Amino acid sequence: MKPEQRAPGVEYLALDLGDDASIEAFAGTLAGVDVLVNNAGESQSGPIEELPADALRRIFQVNVLAPVRLAQLALPGMRARGYGRVVMVGSMLASFPLAYRSSYVASKAAIKGFSNGARQELTPFGVWLTTVEPGSIATGISERRTKYIGEDSPYREDFARMLAALDRNERSGITAERVAQTIVAAIEADRPKARYAVGSNAPAVFALRRLLPAGIVERIVHRRHDLSR
Repeated sequence: MKPEQRAPGVEYLALDLGDDASIEAFAGTLAGVDVLVNNAGESQSGPIEELPADALRRIFQVNVLAPVRLAQLALPGMRARGYGRVVMVGSMLASFPLAYRSSYVASKAAIKGFSNGARQELTPFGVWLTTVEPGSIATGISERRTKYIGEDSPYREDFARMLAALDRNERSGITAERVAQTIVAAIEADRPKARYAVGSNAPAVFALRRLLPAGIVERIVHRRHDLSR
């Protein structure tokens, strides 16, 4: 993080989600926290046929295994004190899958599954797990997204079209501050909901998902990303 991005009065500690030793070094720190927000992650794109095995391992380490381990380190203290909030920052793509984003979609669906599945285990102790699912956010993530596509890939044309639409949607997306407000609302709620969705017209979009056949919803998602076939 650049110095100009740091907020005054906040202590910053180095953490590498790809390094188990770095995560375990946080055990003492996390034992005393009441709120854990797992926000860091990798945005990965590529046709499933061409995703390298090491890239798949990395995205699940960073987006799933590391956040779960951080939660495991924080939960005993939260449970003992009778209060805790763990927020997993997922993605609306976990509910609205998109072609060429399968590894990212799978990782965000997995982290939501952990949160949903374990939620009832912890609520009797005053500890709540929640997933916040943002839509398109204007954070500049398109500049950092990892991409895997061969020079002669038969998917190249569709992939490029999807990426261009993804970047366009991100540039016109909601601000990071709005997502932060949703996270704060989840933390401050007496009984946080299992999921909070924000951005990309989330209330209307999730309502349509409940009303329309899955095939139609899938086509709508792909058309929004210029994949009409």
